[in-house]
Amino acid sequence: MYTQFYGLREKPFSITPDPRYLYMSNRHADALAHLIYGISQSGGFIQLTGEVGTGKTTLVRSLFEQLPEEADLAVILNPELTTRDFLIAICEELNLESPPNCSSKTLVDQMNKYLLEAHSRGRRTVLIVDEAQNLGTDVLEQVRLLTNLETPKQKLLQIILIGQPELRDLLSRKDMRQLAQRVTGRYHLEPLSKEDTGKYIKHRMQVAGASNGIFLPAAIREIYKWSKGVPRLINVVADRALLAGYSEDKKNIDKKLVRRAAAEVYGNYSVPRWRWKLASIFAVCGITLLATGISLWLPLEYSIISSTSEVVNETINIEEINSSEASEIIAIQDFDLPEIDFSASETN
Repeated sequence: MYTQFYGLREKPFSITPDPRYLYMSNRHADALAHLIYGISQSGGFIQLTGEVGTGKTTLVRSLFEQLPEEADLAVILNPELTTRDFLIAICEELNLESPPNCSSKTLVDQMNKYLLEAHSRGRRTVLIVDEAQNLGTDVLEQVRLLTNLETPKQKLLQIILIGQPELRDLLSRKDMRQLAQRVTGRYHLEPLSKEDTGKYIKHRMQVAGASNGIFLPAAIREIYKWSKGVPRLINVVADRALLAGYSEDKKNIDKKLVRRAAAEVYGNYSVPRWRWKLASIFAVCGITLLATGISLWLPLEYSIISSTSEVVNETINIEEINSSEASEIIAIQDFDLPEIDFSASETN
């Protein structure tokens, strides 16, 4: 819709993983280096974790393109399976037939035979499990046992576990220590920094065909504020900002358009946390000042009343007047004394 308006060949902020759009920040480069090094070691597990939307899947797709030609891949994207179904999924990825109603042992034996033949031909087999934090305990144990498939010199299967931070918690459990001890490489992918967020947006715009800086610096800072550097959130907010700019016929994306886009993405105009904190501070200060004012005003008010009462008692000698007059004076003292003009009474 907005691509022609901004002179783009395609949408630059699609959330579909595309290696062409991978911005290789220092953090992503380190993560990719860990993966490549781990695979070259031919054995054990490699663990890659990161929050949702930090670019783990895109990074792995980039890894596919950098693997040596002799590597065979088996990728499991949905690991919420039983142990047997998990083994069947691996066999299907390796183009191995799974006999009907076969046991898990039969499947493992079939895989072992395949891996030995591949090894004899100089092939290397890599198993990648995405969303690995969803693996059941029994499946994880089976995954560990798969690393027992080996020759006297090396492992036959290299396994990469990719998941959210919960994967780290899972593997740190006491009952998972045998598997954790076989992890030869770990890397946690952090969100982008503020500087990298700007470079990320510029990179994706250039890949899509942009010839100039469509996003103004203030807009980029606003995107970082809302996304916290998470690439998936950057994509969503930036895409909506381009659509908002198109609807208002604006060739440059400013801070106002990003705020409008963020309001649409988050469902309402959610004020960033720091603004709520600032508002809370002002509210507390206001309440404190109000309470202080009241505490200072009340003693002053009561002191006025007390002082007036003392003046009345000193001015009027009750013993010098009759009882009826004294009753009237006492009744007067029961009212709001500051509103009574006693000087007039004394004159009379």
